[in-house]
Amino acid sequence: MADGRAAWWNRWRTPEPVAAPAAQDGDGDGRQPRVKRGWRYTELQFTGGVSQSRMRTFRPDQLLIDYTRTMMASLLFRPQPTLVGMVGLGGGSQVKFCHRHLPDTRVEVAENNPHVLALRRTFRIPRDDARLQVLLADGAQFVRERRGRCDILLVDGYDETGIPAALSSQRFYDDCRDALVPGGIMAGNLYATDFAAHVKKLQRSFGRSHVWMLEEKRQSNRVVFAWTGDPFPDGRIDLPAIAARMPPGAARELAGVFATVAQAWRAR
Repeated sequence: MADGRAAWWNRWRTPEPVAAPAAQDGDGDGRQPRVKRGWRYTELQFTGGVSQSRMRTFRPDQLLIDYTRTMMASLLFRPQPTLVGMVGLGGGSQVKFCHRHLPDTRVEVAENNPHVLALRRTFRIPRDDARLQVLLADGAQFVRERRGRCDILLVDGYDETGIPAALSSQRFYDDCRDALVPGGIMAGNLYATDFAAHVKKLQRSFGRSHVWMLEEKRQSNRVVFAWTGDPFPDGRIDLPAIAARMPPGAARELAGVFATVAQAWRAR
């Protein structure tokens, strides 16, 4: 019996190669991820064993990685989004968070790697329904096709070289701006890249005063926000008023990062 449990545990925790579904239009990236399982966490890994996403076994919708929470601080700018667009699925932490805590919000996601999509069940990402659609699609085209629709746009797309050229061009950032509703916001994850180059392109698209980058203290990431309109006419983030407009679960889960971002906004 003990040998059986040991064998099961070894199968569970051994990194697992993934079989992809049949190729479809939009299949532009064949990188094959691996899954590392433990009692507490399940991790999605690519080159070099670096974890791209981490899921807590008994709380699959919890945002464990700092930058994913910071990106969700977009809700400070748009606390009652009708549509959240996402480029890059990974382990689906932000998808699961939105699906659980934002019941009046529809989420549409583009992921161009079929191997990642094959892990949807492993990472307990909900099935498509009236509030969720996950597509095997090119991220740049996905954004271009959503002109004037997104309240919030989250961009976290990478390949083996970093941020793909198609997701960092001036045209792409122009399309991100055009995909937003009036007063909408995008948030992008910048990791180990030329931060200044991305910020300059975003400033050309959105205007210098509508782009803001935050450093993640415990990571090599930066999160850059770019928005349209004037989200805080009096120049300050009124946390109690914003939280009152949000579903209580979302406000509670994000209270810490909301406070951090609001403080950084005051100090900028």
